[in-house]
Amino acid sequence: MDIQRLATASRLANINAFHVMELAKQAAELERAGRHIIHMGIGEPDFTAAEPVVRAAEAAMRRGVTQYTGALGIHALREAIAGHYRTAYGLDIPARRVIVTAGASGALLLACAVLVEIGAEVLMPDPSYPCNRHFVAAFDGVAKMIPSGPEARFQLTADQVEANWGEATRGVLLASPSNPTGTSILPGELARILQAVRARNGFAILDEIYQGLSYDAAPVSALSLDDNVVTVNSFSKYFNMTGWRLGWLVVPEALVPAFEKVAQNLFICASAVAQHAALACFTPEALAIYDERKAEFRRRREAIVPALEALGFRVPVKPDGAFYVYADCRGVNHADAANADRLTQSMLHDAGVVFVPGNDFGPYTASDYIRISYATSMANIDEAMTRLGRLFSR
Repeated sequence: MDIQRLATASRLANINAFHVMELAKQAAELERAGRHIIHMGIGEPDFTAAEPVVRAAEAAMRRGVTQYTGALGIHALREAIAGHYRTAYGLDIPARRVIVTAGASGALLLACAVLVEIGAEVLMPDPSYPCNRHFVAAFDGVAKMIPSGPEARFQLTADQVEANWGEATRGVLLASPSNPTGTSILPGELARILQAVRARNGFAILDEIYQGLSYDAAPVSALSLDDNVVTVNSFSKYFNMTGWRLGWLVVPEALVPAFEKVAQNLFICASAVAQHAALACFTPEALAIYDERKAEFRRRREAIVPALEALGFRVPVKPDGAFYVYADCRGVNHADAANADRLTQSMLHDAGVVFVPGNDFGPYTASDYIRISYATSMANIDEAMTRLGRLFSR
């Protein structure tokens, strides 16, 4: 019997496979064969949901609050998130501007569905989190990747926005702190970027999911600089709830109906149980736990950066947030030092350590840089550095 070959949409040509997931699959195969693998590739906290959140989820299920919620999220959680902005940033954000989403990915999809026209160009730095450009492509927009090196903290500058804004450009999509680099946009530069975008009647989408994990200075939300931005946040990283698939947006009030209409059709709502559980994230008991975990991430950063440099990696910009180091690998003692992709393959198969090559994050740093996640225990970090030391001394 002939099997019908269905044609796929042409937009898939603009969406690449996620390299980190391919490495994770190879690592899983090695583990099934009995190898011990240290995972420092996927950006997922080794901490899981705090105990108060787990208890709140159990209570929610026992109360039977497992049905659909409104598309914008339950009112109590929207109020709690608004309260979080008052506490963390000193901002008075009305709860009606908060939209609860199915993770930060769902939030970014909604933002692109509402703001990205067919053929619209969206500026973002190279390197960037790969899914960001694919969210734009999913709605037939064009992600324009602008080379952004260590001299600019691997972030866009206002000068780059002005120089690269063309007739088709409609906005920018930025992340601060960034995945893969762990670097933030300095507040003064961010203010100039937003001013340049607003002068051109463009939109600005700011991914702020790692702001809770800012180590060297108090985080600054783009909302404190421009009320017209669309910000994205999540319960995945600072709140350690990756698999709960819960995030949020803060959008200009005039856009709330548009976001609600799209959310109703694409997602209906975020998980009801996750929403009720997340209310416990903002309790004093839970916040104390998150502060301790943040301090542990900072401790890991302080350990891993010099350890990587001792192995021959160069870290041109010390990460100030998230749990990533973006390191130039050309100085390590290995035959594949000039090719990050081949080097990460060798580190996986010869040392049992998973790092991610720069080719996931854009062409500019693809061959020379590697992303390292320190969202794992100090014991794993120490063992990984020992194994790589042996590999590079051969």
